[in-house]
Amino acid sequence: MELPAFDRNQLKQFDEPAEFLKALSHPVRLCIVRGLMRKKKCNVSYMQECLDLPQSTVSQHLQKLRSAGIVATERNGLEVNYVLADVRVEQLIRILFEKDECEDE
Repeated sequence: MELPAFDRNQLKQFDEPAEFLKALSHPVRLCIVRGLMRKKKCNVSYMQECLDLPQSTVSQHLQKLRSAGIVATERNGLEVNYVLADVRVEQLIRILFEKDECEDE
């Protein structure tokens, strides 16, 4: 028996991927993720300077990414660095952007 192409009883399985994509669906958050792919780890001050945005704005975007499990924090004394926490995001960013744009500088 062939499974139906669309089954509304199976919609629950799409909740987590949809939330993952929603968290990425902003230009600043995509830029942050691509930047973390390049630098591997980074603090808010560096991101704020590069993005030329207020620290509070960058922090709000990071909180959305963190809530979705896309980024995590690493504490080094008083400094808090952000790192990518979900390998799926790197795969997705490489699909959306040219591979060279995501490589280390």
